[in-house]
Amino acid sequence: MKNYRNAFTMIEIVFVIVVLGILAAVAIPKLAVTRTDAQLVKAKSTVSAVRSAITGERQTRLFRGQSNFISRLDRGVATGAADVVIFDSNGSNNLLQYGITTKTGNGGWLKASATTYTYTVNGVVNTFTYNSAAGTFLCTNGANCRTLTN
Repeated sequence: MKNYRNAFTMIEIVFVIVVLGILAAVAIPKLAVTRTDAQLVKAKSTVSAVRSAITGERQTRLFRGQSNFISRLDRGVATGAADVVIFDSNGSNNLLQYGITTKTGNGGWLKASATTYTYTVNGVVNTFTYNSAAGTFLCTNGANCRTLTN
């Protein structure tokens, strides 16, 4: 008569649970850091896209004989033909293929004033200012300014 074992022993089950617990304890903190890194990369990409859009629009205007930069980056109260949309609350735009919609909380852009925008990552607010005279979009305040603009 053959004696077959049809189940795991209690020791084997406990051992597997302990190993899975150790793996989870190591992996979960790494995943949290990865999320923050992803938000920083997303913001850095957005800053590059905005700067590129400002430069591209400036080149288009130079070909038309206009030497000015766009006056604002969103549809504000004083919207005119010279305004080009980058940031918009409903996501429609005419400068970037995919608009930058406003969003509260981590990973979100918000309009703070006519020329100031904020980006929040890990609860830290980073402030960006658009200077229409110089055509610059710079991080002026925030713990992640260096990371977002390099």
